[in-house]
Amino acid sequence: MSKIEIACFNPESAMIAFENGADRIELCDGLSEGGTTPGFETAKTLREKINIPIFVMIRPRGGDFTYSEAEFEQMKEELSQLKTVNVDGFVFGILDENDEVNVEQNKALVELANPLPCTFHRAFDRAKDLENSLEKVIECGFKTILTSGQKPNVSEGKENLKKLVELSNGRIEILVGGGLRSTNIEEIREFTNAGYFHSSAITDGGAFANPQEVASLKIK
Repeated sequence: MSKIEIACFNPESAMIAFENGADRIELCDGLSEGGTTPGFETAKTLREKINIPIFVMIRPRGGDFTYSEAEFEQMKEELSQLKTVNVDGFVFGILDENDEVNVEQNKALVELANPLPCTFHRAFDRAKDLENSLEKVIECGFKTILTSGQKPNVSEGKENLKKLVELSNGRIEILVGGGLRSTNIEEIREFTNAGYFHSSAITDGGAFANPQEVASLKIK
């Protein structure tokens, strides 16, 4: 049975994920932007209702993953605030102007989050050079990389995902996500040998996780 993280863009989805067997929740806002930092109150309220791990996204806006000084300060501030509501980890990713992993800024946020673990999100799929980027993310101190193998979705990226699982060799968790559904999870798992999978479990193009889909992802 796979470990499943559900990306939740609203409190309703977080409750659906929790009630239908998800192992972890990635809490964010901004569905149309692919995920942004959720509200402090949302995280606080959910923490009181949910006893599985909640990882919170720290992303000030949609668009690219290169941030101004002001945006970087905002990320630090939001991470520090959200840390006070006893979340279990953080999800972020910063690239430099050349689309390479920004070691200095990521490291600063990882250290600020300590002792909570951090996931480098799909900014990884925009980064240049698979192997070099993997090593840089490990160097920054992240525990997990969320990736579709630097391709638009997990099916197209499965060769790279398999390679990442091999290259990481247990040094960091490869969290497979991007177009992952209960219909393709078995094939992707067998091909890549990954152990942790990520999905929004949204099946109707709406905003809410589908309870049956969460349960199906978990069973397969």
